[in-house]
Amino acid sequence: PGIFMLTYGMAIGHETAMIVGGIGVAVSLAVFAVVVADNLRRARDMPIVAAHGWGAVVSLAGFSGLGIALIVNFSSGFLPDHQAASIAHLILAGFGFMGLLAFGFSHVLIPMFALSHTLPPHLGWMEFWLACAACGLATAAALLDNPIGLAVAAVMGLCASAIYVLLMNTALKTGMRKRLGLSFVLIKSSWAALMICLALGLATVLGVPIPNEATLFGFVLLAGWLLTFLTGILQRIMPFLASMHVAGAGGKPVMLSELTTELPLKVHAGCHAGAVTLCSLGIIANSGMLVRFGAALGLTGAMALAVFTFLIVNRLR
Repeated sequence: PGIFMLTYGMAIGHETAMIVGGIGVAVSLAVFAVVVADNLRRARDMPIVAAHGWGAVVSLAGFSGLGIALIVNFSSGFLPDHQAASIAHLILAGFGFMGLLAFGFSHVLIPMFALSHTLPPHLGWMEFWLACAACGLATAAALLDNPIGLAVAAVMGLCASAIYVLLMNTALKTGMRKRLGLSFVLIKSSWAALMICLALGLATVLGVPIPNEATLFGFVLLAGWLLTFLTGILQRIMPFLASMHVAGAGGKPVMLSELTTELPLKVHAGCHAGAVTLCSLGIIANSGMLVRFGAALGLTGAMALAVFTFLIVNRLR
């Protein structure tokens, strides 16, 4: 209901609906933060993962507060710079909250899927501290409208992301499982999108002329990096978790192949890649037609992923 009210309020410019929706989303995120914090408190045997999680929880609190402030500011105008607060909100949400969660859980999920050894902890801690410092500096620089600080934060973010990608590739190369399927094509593509996104951010603050660079940056962050990574992980983890909770005839474990169907995944991957590409080109070329075609492909891919999920649930039943 909170997301619906917030979206509805933004669509029609209704401040009360936005406030009600924003409060609803903030409350739900607060509940999520409590649940995550309780799990992190018990994860003492995974310190690097827990550290990323705590960083994500702190970022969640920051971007939720900024989100409510931005909604109220439409009528009261108490924020000195609405755009600066919006940029800080995006940084904390996209890189601080979702980014740190993705980085942290990757330290567990990627080696688990690849059946690889534990990753080097010193590189993991270096990536964590660099990522946290980059998020903190970028947020402060955005609020103070300091392009130099934003540029330095972007370089730090690129370094942290490079270490992260190095660690993940190490897990893939040293893992016993080499054929990881279509899901890892998406996951690897999301890593490339992450680097492109940060490079776009750096180019923007340095004044490199890129058409519609702010819109392109936000789209690559949300759809190119985060959404691609999330759907790749979901394709892999949903049947895995399902197979752990069911048993076949005679109590035998159910194989993953019995729970999955490849065709919807192929449709989703192709449509998602096409959607991200077409929408990005449409933003650069300022072409509404390309964006609409990309959105149609994205919708088709989303429906294919929904079919994949439905088939898993149906086979579980």
